[in-house]
Amino acid sequence: MTSTPTAPAGTRLTACNLCEAICGLVLTIEERPGGPAVTGVRGNPDDPLSHGHVCPKGAAIADVQADPDRLRTPVRRVGRGADATWEEISWDEAVRLAADGLADTQERHGRDAVGVYLGNPNVHSLGAMTHGVRLAKTLRTHNTFSATSVDQLPAQLLAWQLYGHQLLIPVPDLDRTELFLVVGANPMASNGSLMTVPDFPARLRELKARGGRMVVLDPRRTETAKVADEHHFVRPGSDAAVLLAMVHTLLAEDLATPPSYVRGIEAVRLAVADLTPERAEAVSGLPAEDVRRLARDLAAAGRAAAYGRMGLSTQGFGSLGQWAIHLLNVLTGNLDREGGVMFTEPAIDVVGRGLVGRGHLGAWRSRVRGLPEFSGELPVSALREEVETPGEGQVRALLTVAGNPVLSTPDGAGLSRALEGLDFMVSVDIYLNETTRHADVVLPPTTALERDHYDLVFHALAVRNTARFSPAVLPKPAGSRHDWEIFRDLALRITARRGGGGGGLRRRATRLVGGLADRAVLSTSPTRLVELLLLAGRRTTLRALRAHPEGVDLGPLRPVLPGRLQTRDRLVHLAPDLVLADLDRLRRSLDAPQPADGELLLIGRRHQRTNNSWMHNTPRLTRGKARHQLLVHPDDLAARGLADGERVRITSRVGSVVTEVQTTDDVMPGVVSLPHGYGHGGAAGQGTRLGHASRLSGVSVNDLTDPERLDVSGNAALNGVPVTLEPVGAEDAAAQDEPAPAYSSRA
Repeated sequence: MTSTPTAPAGTRLTACNLCEAICGLVLTIEERPGGPAVTGVRGNPDDPLSHGHVCPKGAAIADVQADPDRLRTPVRRVGRGADATWEEISWDEAVRLAADGLADTQERHGRDAVGVYLGNPNVHSLGAMTHGVRLAKTLRTHNTFSATSVDQLPAQLLAWQLYGHQLLIPVPDLDRTELFLVVGANPMASNGSLMTVPDFPARLRELKARGGRMVVLDPRRTETAKVADEHHFVRPGSDAAVLLAMVHTLLAEDLATPPSYVRGIEAVRLAVADLTPERAEAVSGLPAEDVRRLARDLAAAGRAAAYGRMGLSTQGFGSLGQWAIHLLNVLTGNLDREGGVMFTEPAIDVVGRGLVGRGHLGAWRSRVRGLPEFSGELPVSALREEVETPGEGQVRALLTVAGNPVLSTPDGAGLSRALEGLDFMVSVDIYLNETTRHADVVLPPTTALERDHYDLVFHALAVRNTARFSPAVLPKPAGSRHDWEIFRDLALRITARRGGGGGGLRRRATRLVGGLADRAVLSTSPTRLVELLLLAGRRTTLRALRAHPEGVDLGPLRPVLPGRLQTRDRLVHLAPDLVLADLDRLRRSLDAPQPADGELLLIGRRHQRTNNSWMHNTPRLTRGKARHQLLVHPDDLAARGLADGERVRITSRVGSVVTEVQTTDDVMPGVVSLPHGYGHGGAAGQGTRLGHASRLSGVSVNDLTDPERLDVSGNAALNGVPVTLEPVGAEDAAAQDEPAPAYSSRA
């Protein structure tokens, strides 16, 4: 049931699936000698969620479609290292090589000898959500990794612990709130994350027009902080201490008004009794009186929402920080309240229907460091050591899907070296990049405009209940395959290779029944699966969505608790043992001087015109002034005898990079900032030249981040990394100025 346009020329409606904002788009399509082409992109004013908003990335969605660097047929690597070349091969040969290579590895060395890495774009693809996960499960390996553990793992962990499901994440009711507290998030650049909120700037203007205000806590004066009513610098890694001191204030001053279905308040009171605002001030730089005032403001506001995102999660105490955000919302009575934080009721309920598992922790552990899995995935910070360390269960082959972990995970340069030692590697990706250049075979799927789309996850995290189905707006090119077809073909061939042998009659029978169910789902198109799920949900139908491609409005968020809770007793348990046990580690950090003399704390940053580590070869997104520099406070430059624009070497425990500094008071003293997703010409990116260079200069911040620095959840602590700065001589700087490798990138 996959749609194929019969008359593509004209105006078509679709959705942007490049980021979580999922904005509605109006595309102008014209017939060209080479086939239909998108010649215009604008926001759709009739979209019930985005109301005509479009960001620069959305305007560039057609650039991906037309990108001359994009792979359109499978390729096989011939040779290794600098001498490697790539040759096009048929789909049948590519599927055979890929599936047999993975199956052979498991037959020789066991199922865990194959690793899987799933990149961020998988959650933006309907086919990856419906079929890609089944391919990963077909491999039955414990060595599964994803971008989750360099992003939002603490948020999912706490949702599971408190509400019973990893995706039952409360969303700020931004359209009705009066006080919005933002911690470690930059929605002016991102349009929200784990909070689908297209056109955040307009919604912020509306908040202020009704007398509301926004307060931001961040070590950098971000785009969001610059338009806030208040911005307070907070030292990286100290957010949990500040937020728990606010919780301490609520309880010490008897300001808490939690709902009746909450348990564990007294345990929380005892746990935070010594985490005072004064202790928080000592490590964060935020005055104790401001900590108390912000807590009182949240309690006094009729409608308030506390929100913490990537900057809060990607630090050493990410889970404690996310726990504190939930505590603030619950204790002030703002959980499940209009204008507070609420839960969606999506047309396809991935939570209520069990389409995504509730979550589990520690069902198995990584082989080398003993790190616990969460919901079937190990922390990606362990990937390198699992590849390099000999022994039973060593990762000898790797499957990556829409991912570039060499640029987006800790110690990317080290991971790149490790990938060179693999026996075999397969990538499903539309680009040759810093990671996929190590693959033996690359299978490129169609692009977003050539396939049907429905957002299974982001409708479930939106600030308003809506539904939208986007049929393909361009025909599927002859000889190409959708991602779900690639996943289907790989999974079926691997299953056929494995057969039904071994394990006794009962086990073989169970495996056969499960295999038949998998085969049925794998052979069903994502569009047909969406149709069936919509029928089961009874809020709308695929026919209705086809008749209204702009989307259907299902109404504002409304109170749904305790009925929507997924805990066994339909109660919120505020004091999970996991986070309570981590408080001692936080207390020890409060008593230890941070950072050491001469060290600075490194944080990342994002830009509205970039998309993680890809789209850096798109002219319309990369034009304008350079934005790759290391941001440094003037006092820190002066203390080191450095000048604005000077080349410096930045060194951490795991590596060093060279770039220019830019002096600014937008970062607090003691903090420096590099952009995330760059580094196509850095240590991680050195290697085979493949025909096109990134248009963005800059080094990879993840050549400096440390795989040993983890939150209790296993999430990488990408922010707050101790680094030192030193000037670079002209000769040393010239050695760093080799041309960037000529390939595109995707995170």
